[in-house]
Amino acid sequence: MKKENTARSLIVFISIVGLYLILVLNLFYWQVMRGKELKAMGFDQSSSSIDVPAKRGDILTSDGFPLATNTISYLVYTNPKVIKDKKTYALKVSEILGLDEASISAKLNSNLFWVKIGEFVDPGQKDALSKLNLPGMGFEQQPLRFYPESSMAAQLVGFLGKNEKGSDHGYFGLEGFYNEQLKGRDGKIIAIRDALGTPILNDIREEKKIDGRTIQLTVDRSVQFIAERNLKKGVEQFDAVGASVVIMDSKTGGILAMATYPQFDPQKYWEFDQKTYKNPVVSSLYEPGSTFKTLVMSSAIDEGAVTPSTRCDICSGPVRIGEYEIETWNGKYFANTTMAEVIEHSDNTGMVFVGRKMGLDNLLSYFKKFGVGENTGIDLQGEVSAEIKDEKDWYSIDAATATFGQGISMTSIELITAVNSIANNGVMMKPYVVSKIVTNEGKEIEIAPKEIRRTIKESTAKVMTAIMVDAVEKGEAKFAKIEDYKIAGKTGTAQIPVAGHYDPNQTIASFVGFFPAGDPKITMLVIFDRPQNSIYGSETAAPIFFSIARDLIRYYNIPPSN
Repeated sequence: MKKENTARSLIVFISIVGLYLILVLNLFYWQVMRGKELKAMGFDQSSSSIDVPAKRGDILTSDGFPLATNTISYLVYTNPKVIKDKKTYALKVSEILGLDEASISAKLNSNLFWVKIGEFVDPGQKDALSKLNLPGMGFEQQPLRFYPESSMAAQLVGFLGKNEKGSDHGYFGLEGFYNEQLKGRDGKIIAIRDALGTPILNDIREEKKIDGRTIQLTVDRSVQFIAERNLKKGVEQFDAVGASVVIMDSKTGGILAMATYPQFDPQKYWEFDQKTYKNPVVSSLYEPGSTFKTLVMSSAIDEGAVTPSTRCDICSGPVRIGEYEIETWNGKYFANTTMAEVIEHSDNTGMVFVGRKMGLDNLLSYFKKFGVGENTGIDLQGEVSAEIKDEKDWYSIDAATATFGQGISMTSIELITAVNSIANNGVMMKPYVVSKIVTNEGKEIEIAPKEIRRTIKESTAKVMTAIMVDAVEKGEAKFAKIEDYKIAGKTGTAQIPVAGHYDPNQTIASFVGFFPAGDPKITMLVIFDRPQNSIYGSETAAPIFFSIARDLIRYYNIPPSN
């Protein structure tokens, strides 16, 4: 009997402990594991909120002019509970806002204390509604993105669109790259309701908005205008499919202008082909052609493989490599030509000679120094680069054609950044567009120029500059040069690969250079995509380069070189 009582007591004890553990585990589950979720559900059931959108930061040119800013619009809302004649109310509102009367009526007949009537209502419409003194109606300021210069620098700026959640989000260019800085943080006005759903007027809570930061650019609005005006003229004159101009501060790497064609209007981006959103300067790969010769020749001189006076012993005719034959662009050959003349004549056979003197390992080493095959890190959304093959994967013909910019791909920003290192005494600068970030408290965060690496010795840069000046003075684009000004430059005419071969009638025509050559201030790259009236860079990109250069010489009041 005693044993039975003991057993019963043990069972009761174990049962009580078990029930206690179950209770503790349940409390832990609901209060700890699902506590936040339940709290949020309860809050949602006992509150209503109105979003207060943050003001998006401006995008300003170097002189403080807005390329992207905000204009004031309004969110219109009302309280259906206080409206007696809902049909007349809906009719009056629909007439002013141009909205469907039936959809407004449906909102007014809902069992809610707050409904949204319209978004992005302009000040005139807001004033018209205010004069009606409609019961329950209220207004909340709602910033609307505005691009005062329309399509100017559109690919550089990007646009403000909607993400998958329907929220504002920056896409492409600066709007995309700096979205987190520009957007700020939206606020909320939260009204607590009682058990009957009536707002408790003395229990209004507010989560304050934090406006976005403003960014100021290195871009000069006047220089941008000069670039776009001349580019448009060139596209029309040469009937090109596309075109671009990049103008860089030679000393800092700051972008003074970046113009592309075709353009789009960021205010109405949805009306344009999505292909136009992409900025070809950072997002399109192409074979640079003869402009690339400046980098290869610089490398060979820096390595000591050649000097400007070294003579080519294979330049009397086409150069055969296996089953391939490398020719000059115009069928003219210069036996025993010097390296300076190779650049002047844009001689492909001479560049093959340079490549052989360099050796593939040295050639690839300098490609890396010049940043070929890697992103520059420019502060724009969408930058791409083409990976350079491992040394073991290169054939003799690959090494030969790469010396004159064929069979190797890069972006415009890669090329101009590399060439600018020649202008900057052999030091490569990181290209950048934003010079300053201003917080909503007014604090200014300066963005300083940044050196990436030394590409060539200062003495090499001086020698290569002189060679490029001679190329302008004596080369195929000498007809376009500017008298009394020393400009270092190089043309490029790159055939476009199509289905495993090169189309002889479709080219990327370009010209890259910097000036004044003695103390460079401006580095510029002009590119025309498939010009129809002439396929050569000397006849298309070069004249536009020098036309822009003339305007910039006047704008910056640059004195003659002599």
